[in-house]
Amino acid sequence: MISVCMATYNGAKVIEKQLVSILKQLSSQDEIIIVDDASTDETRGLIKKIADPYPAQLILLENPQNLGPIRSFEKALKTSSGDYIFFTDQDDEWFLDKVATVMAVITREKSDLVVHDGVVIDGQGAIVDPSWNHYNHNDVHQGVVGNLKKNGYTGAMMTISRRLANASLPFPSKLEMHDQWFFLIAKKLGYSISIIEKPLMNYVRHGGNVTGMRKRTGWERLRGRLRTGKNILAYKKNNRPTQS
Repeated sequence: MISVCMATYNGAKVIEKQLVSILKQLSSQDEIIIVDDASTDETRGLIKKIADPYPAQLILLENPQNLGPIRSFEKALKTSSGDYIFFTDQDDEWFLDKVATVMAVITREKSDLVVHDGVVIDGQGAIVDPSWNHYNHNDVHQGVVGNLKKNGYTGAMMTISRRLANASLPFPSKLEMHDQWFFLIAKKLGYSISIIEKPLMNYVRHGGNVTGMRKRTGWERLRGRLRTGKNILAYKKNNRPTQS
């Protein structure tokens, strides 16, 4: 069984192509959990309308107030029941072979975490770069130290196993990035990581993205690295701190 976790916020203008591209690849045994982060537009109603003809189970949760993407993804992950969990933003578009390609790698390599590349496009659909990893200077072959310097793992391009999901929850109270957390936990526990070099989605970069657009100051980046390092050093499986 596959779970797909999505966080939405005022996505009525962009969500249809992404949601359809996902639902086309899911069966009646699969589920998509969407946590809407207190949208003020028609996002929630549109989600129900789009999902209705497709066989996968839709679980739509509504935050009474805006919690931000990290806590929304945590809520979706806690609700999920799949053996493998995909993460997605609201405004991208999966290639139609994404699920099959990722699951083939998982079956072959017994992976707990899979990451792939994406084609970078702008808000009008024009290609900015054929590789997100090239565009963002991501090192997906990095170790823990390299990751703490610059996280090369992007949540919208990640799939994790149930045992990695369970090992990663609950998130620390002060968490910089959930995708980085999954990578660091997988490394700490010696779980299998697989890398798919080819792109499996269009990754939209524009001023309206819910996640990942604001450039942080140098102090914010340093503070975030120190906090993340502290969290991973303090981590103990099944006895994890909830405070940073």
